[in-house]
Amino acid sequence: MTISSLRPSGGLALKLWHLIWTPVALFLAFFPLGLINLAQFLSLLLLPLSRRAYRAYNRRLAAAIWGYWAWGMDRVNGLRIELSGDSLPLEEDAIVIANHQTMSDVIVILCIAFTKGRVGDCKWMVKDGLKYVPGIGWGMLFLDSLFLKRTWADDAEQIRQTFSRYLAAKVPLWLVSFPEGTRLTAAKLEASRAYAVKSGVTPPKHVMLPRPKGFAASVQGLRSHVRAVYSLTITYDPGPHSLVAIVRGDIQRVRLHVRRVEISSMPHSEAELVAWLNADFYRKDALIAANLGG
Repeated sequence: MTISSLRPSGGLALKLWHLIWTPVALFLAFFPLGLINLAQFLSLLLLPLSRRAYRAYNRRLAAAIWGYWAWGMDRVNGLRIELSGDSLPLEEDAIVIANHQTMSDVIVILCIAFTKGRVGDCKWMVKDGLKYVPGIGWGMLFLDSLFLKRTWADDAEQIRQTFSRYLAAKVPLWLVSFPEGTRLTAAKLEASRAYAVKSGVTPPKHVMLPRPKGFAASVQGLRSHVRAVYSLTITYDPGPHSLVAIVRGDIQRVRLHVRRVEISSMPHSEAELVAWLNADFYRKDALIAANLGG
């Protein structure tokens, strides 16, 4: 029996359920994150002695908290992730890209990483401001994730230096990014569609046009380290799919289409990588439309 099986179907009973269970679920999910942050600060004692030990320690902490979330989604909330497309090998180094609708996307990716032995090895390309946020932001900072200011002049050198550290240490890696650059909203989708029309291209219906420079730099900079690019397309059933919704067990099913592309078959030039990414997001748009029936 899971929490979702106890959830009322609607009406006043559902409102009362949300009122009682929501704070409990959020506490159970995120209170351990504070303990993990504390343990991560203690890892600074290892840094002068061994960067390798520092990385291994923080990798295990990430696997503990993110694995706990993945376990909770399965065993407590009864979340079903319906997979289609390519199968993924265990413990493969990869660049991972996905469409971005909500923070629930992060949970879905962690669930898949957990099954592939890479949950402690996820490193994220995220907005710079997130590194100041206790919990998840501080956690990613200790994992040497990439915090980007979204301007290439500011980010290019940081990307180069971070990738150099990954390569030098042969870091086990899922480098995860959301090339749309922000979570999907109706207003942002409309702005993206207007930009597409202005640029003379077909406006997508369910995704925004991606921002390609970070992706192109990832493929170019990590080509000798990763084995593949994973393109994930996430589709939720109609209805709320916020972080709160997935944590308290409201989301029962997620459809996840996986496309695995060998790094050796990826283009080399930036222009070709931009074209590849744009085509991939039009493919995502079509997949989501098919899943939603239009």
